[in-house]
Amino acid sequence: MLLGRAFRADSKMGANLRSLPERSCRVGRLNFLRRVRRAERAWMLCLLMLIAGTSIGLAQAGQTPPEVERIVRDASWNEMHSNGPPHFFRYRISEQDAKGSDVKLVIETREGTISRLVEKNGRPLSGRANAAEIARLKNLLAHPEVQLRRYKQERENDDREDEMVHMLPDAFLYTSEGMINGPNGPCYRLHFTPNPNFAPKDREGEVFHGMVGEAWIDQMQQRIVKIDAHLITDVDFGWGVLGRLYRGGSMLEENEDVGGQDSHHWESTLLRLRLKGKILMVKSVDFSTSQISTDFHAVPSTISYQQAVRMLLDEPVASGPARGGN
Repeated sequence: MLLGRAFRADSKMGANLRSLPERSCRVGRLNFLRRVRRAERAWMLCLLMLIAGTSIGLAQAGQTPPEVERIVRDASWNEMHSNGPPHFFRYRISEQDAKGSDVKLVIETREGTISRLVEKNGRPLSGRANAAEIARLKNLLAHPEVQLRRYKQERENDDREDEMVHMLPDAFLYTSEGMINGPNGPCYRLHFTPNPNFAPKDREGEVFHGMVGEAWIDQMQQRIVKIDAHLITDVDFGWGVLGRLYRGGSMLEENEDVGGQDSHHWESTLLRLRLKGKILMVKSVDFSTSQISTDFHAVPSTISYQQAVRMLLDEPVASGPARGGN
């Protein structure tokens, strides 16, 4: 999550941001936040990709109060280390970008996520498009090596998201703005600004130098509930030669405990990016996208990707007439 897990879809923040420098290097990506995603995911992400009570004082010049730092570090740790057995869910994800909107049904499994496209631009798929989606799922069922490649990519995205989350306590200076009610209970409300002494290990971390914003951390579970960040300066990759993100961009991610009291499980429920820039100072890029995830329902922790594919194939999905006749 860090910005999270949405970083769970292919257009996660992490994946979008990271693509900027990597593509440039291949000719002459901040995975922010699943998949900064998934990101998933991303980054999505990156990643977003992307981060303590009223009695805690404001940060002194150049440092975060110890009490606030502990809260941020605990939340960062909890984002990267889940407790107990794995929990998998099925849910509905709505995505919007400059090309239009999609709605997908998603099922998480021990071998990666499986999705089925069910709507495009506010309408059910045409008969032809629905048939193509069924054929894609059947091909995935018949060729496990395809899903294995996808799963490996998801794991790589998750690792990059974790690295971004790991940077959060050091990348920013935090001050307390008291408490606020979150989706699962009281939250610490923090304001953050760039830490001038932070030296990122890679290009992905450079985006933190231009960010300010607000983070909410769930008081009870010490998990990141919300990150609302804005770029107050241009962010250059390779002194601006490889790429640049323009100031004025914004990143918003919201997370909730969708597992309930008996089995806590946090998922990204909203990811919104508004980022513009250039690659190699020539090609303009627009990372403007939003993802909303709803209707979470638990599935067995032993579910395989083949079982998930069959569940999606059996899903009753409305379809419209094929375009161009038929």
